[in-house]
Amino acid sequence: MTVHPAAPGSGFFRKLILSIASIVLAVSPSVSLSAQAAQPAPQAAPATQNAAPAAAGAPTFNPKDIADTWQGTLHAGQDLRTVLKITKDDKGQYKGVFYSIDQGGQPLNVDSVTLDGSDVKFTLSLVGGKFEGKLSADGKTIDGSWSQGPNPLPLVLTRATPETAWEIPAPAPPPKPMAADADPSFEVATIKPNDSGATQMQALVIRGRNFMTRASSLEDLISFAYSVQSKQIVNGPSWMNSDRYDINALPDAEGVPNSQQIQVMIRKLLADRFQLKFHHEQREMSAYVLSVGKSGEKLKPTQLHGNLPGLGFRPAGGGNVTLITRNATMTDLTGFLQVLVLDRPVVDRTGLTGRYDIDCTFTPDDSQFGGHPPVPPKSDTTANGSTDTAPSAASLYDAFDQQLGLKLSAEKTSVDVIVIDSVEKPSPN
Repeated sequence: MTVHPAAPGSGFFRKLILSIASIVLAVSPSVSLSAQAAQPAPQAAPATQNAAPAAAGAPTFNPKDIADTWQGTLHAGQDLRTVLKITKDDKGQYKGVFYSIDQGGQPLNVDSVTLDGSDVKFTLSLVGGKFEGKLSADGKTIDGSWSQGPNPLPLVLTRATPETAWEIPAPAPPPKPMAADADPSFEVATIKPNDSGATQMQALVIRGRNFMTRASSLEDLISFAYSVQSKQIVNGPSWMNSDRYDINALPDAEGVPNSQQIQVMIRKLLADRFQLKFHHEQREMSAYVLSVGKSGEKLKPTQLHGNLPGLGFRPAGGGNVTLITRNATMTDLTGFLQVLVLDRPVVDRTGLTGRYDIDCTFTPDDSQFGGHPPVPPKSDTTANGSTDTAPSAASLYDAFDQQLGLKLSAEKTSVDVIVIDSVEKPSPN
């Protein structure tokens, strides 16, 4: 499980599971997702593709057509140069490819680009972002704002010329995966107490071969390592959830591990350093079952590929939250829901075997996130003083049905339970 730390001033907004940290547009307090190996994006046509013969000194573009290369700098704690290449398809509809060139220049396909009068909009759901702006009368600039969370940031896009266009770096090759038949252990692991007072895991991240957790409890580690919800772990000591640890470790095998290999390493760590001994039992308990709804699933196949999925949240205004997955299976999704969102196990009965990119906005209730949802309380003003008029969204259950075509239903079912026989506080480094 990968949980990225909260952005400054954002509380615990960021929860990100199993993503490699090639960050795209890390604008606080949004969730930033990895762009491991996006599908090759279509290249924009030359900037002059829509130009008509013009007299000397006349513009070489149609000022009412946005099919061109645009660029601008987003000031988000650091200056991030962005490039948007817009083309037209065979039906005359706009499409685009987006680059954050100071964050690797990975091409990201834009969901939609529209021009209505002088109003320009595009959305990039892959990172939960959207842009809204006004095209100038001379067609040279689009003055607008970028939103990747509740607080928009100003962004002015300028039509690029051959002389002013920024060079887009070649995307870095995807990291080498660990051998599929590898049975890795942590070669080196340091475990230190975390006395910050955190009540939830703040980070669990894999970057290349480096493994790191922040404020993880024994319960967190068992939950992830064995794909169980906290109610499926019984007979544990009183400190199982209260004591928190920071872990830094390095696998003994080369390459980026997959999800199962990470679980194997954590299981070995628990046995070696925590002296964990347990047995399995099957018990009937209340659970949620995830299935395909009556209208059929509405999921988008992933644009990203790699060993690891990304799952997380971002605040959506008005006390709402958007659940995000990238390159994730239904097993990844149910594991994420049962560990971080819901108060009971989640069983996958969808029969779906693909990997998906999901954006689902809902209003959490008091039973979710352990009573501490990763969104600020609903109020009339946002952190920058602007009015927050976002209405409440649907519940998680209705949102899954309406937006994803998936059904979450409560029922009693037989689940695997981990019964702890013995465990100790971690041995010294």
